[in-house]
Order: sequence, then structure tokens, then C-alpha cells
Amino acid sequence: MRQIILDTETTGLDPASGHRIIEIAGVEISNRRLTGNHFHRYVNPQRASDDAALQIHGLTSEFLGDKPRFAEIAQDFLDFVRGAELVIHNAAFDVGFINHELSLLGLPPVHTCCAHVVDTLKMARERHPGKRNGLDSLCERYYVDNSARTLHGALLDAQLLAEVYLAMTRGQESLVIEVEPVHPGAIAAAGAGVAHVLTVLRAPAEDFDAHQQYLEEIDKASGGKCIWRGLREGALLEA
Repeated sequence: MRQIILDTETTGLDPASGHRIIEIAGVEISNRRLTGNHFHRYVNPQRASDDAALQIHGLTSEFLGDKPRFAEIAQDFLDFVRGAELVIHNAAFDVGFINHELSLLGLPPVHTCCAHVVDTLKMARERHPGKRNGLDSLCERYYVDNSARTLHGALLDAQLLAEVYLAMTRGQESLVIEVEPVHPGAIAAAGAGVAHVLTVLRAPAEDFDAHQQYLEEIDKASGGKCIWRGLREGALLEA
């Protein structure tokens, strides 16, 4: 299966308030392996970022001023994700922004060209209830190195999420030892014709006497609490 691990950065939290995408990235996974193919674009939103958002991603209006508008990269983006399963952390946020950008161009929602959308935040909450499930927390939990993540960036975050997703969905199959089932009839057939003789070796008298002396020493040191001596005496009485 072809999957695209997707992330966006935006000017704010709500597209209904006029906020726009300023960065979008996706990395490709095929049959649970990173292929090395990726999509990454900075976008000129034609507006400034909120101060809170700017502190998160650090993408200034000056930096984005000469970047293409979403209309100029939309077709390349749709071609990249077409037919793939999208894997997104907090999918409602990113999909909401992508669909808003597409609607401004008169294009249908992104799910119309993709197989499915997986929300890794929902998945993490189901697997780790009551715990923090942000990307940084998941990186720590699944031993993914996120030391380069000083600011949020769509491409870096997509790459980190890809590693987290593969670790989170790997399960424990590597710990399972597969054993070929053996039919009872096969065991019987394997033992057919083989004589089983139980060999009994009796201890010499001197070894038996030495053992009794050792038990007496233990019994004396323990104040008469030698368990093995009591078991032996019980066995003799039953005999």
C-alpha cells in the first residue's frame, strides 16, 4: 500500500477566519518502507501569521513573500497524493486547511482523490489513554530522534511522524517465536518401535551414610527444622 505522511504549517488556527497554509509536505511510504520520495512546498499566504503561530514555525512574511501561491502548487500536490492513504497527526486540522485551500480554487475535497485518511493522534490516544500524545511525546515514547525539531516544520514533522507511525503500527511480531505445530500422531509414530528402559542407579551405602550425617548436621543447626529429613521420615512411614 502507498501511504503519504502529511503535515502543514499555517498562519493561524482557523481557515474560516481567513488563515492559510504556508508550508505543506508529504513523505512517501510503500509497503511499510520509506521510499525517499517526498513533496515539499512553501506557500505565500498573502497575509501575515498570527504571533503565536509565528513563534511555532518561524516562517516570516519576508521569507514567504517570493514563494508560490497555493493555486500554483495545488495540482502538483494532488498528483503526489492521488490514490494514496494519507497519514496525518490531528488530521481534522490539516485536512480542514487543505480542503479550504482547494475550495478557494473550486476543487473538490482532498479525500476525493485519496484512498483513506488515518489520524495518528486518534490512534495514539486509543493506544496510550491519559498520556500526552503530541509528536514530541510520541518521538520520546518510540525512541525517534527529534533533536533537530527546534521549530515546527512541515517536512521535518512529516519525516518524524513517518518513523513514529511505523513504530506505532509495528506491533510485537518481532517477539513472537513461530513454532511448527506437531500432530500427536506424528509423535506416536516417531516413537514407535523404540524401547524405553528406565535405568535406576542406587547410591552406595557409604554415600547414603554420608548423606544422613549431613542431614543430621542441618537438623541440629536449624533446631530440628530440617525439611528434607522430615520428608524422608514421612516416606518411610508410608512405605
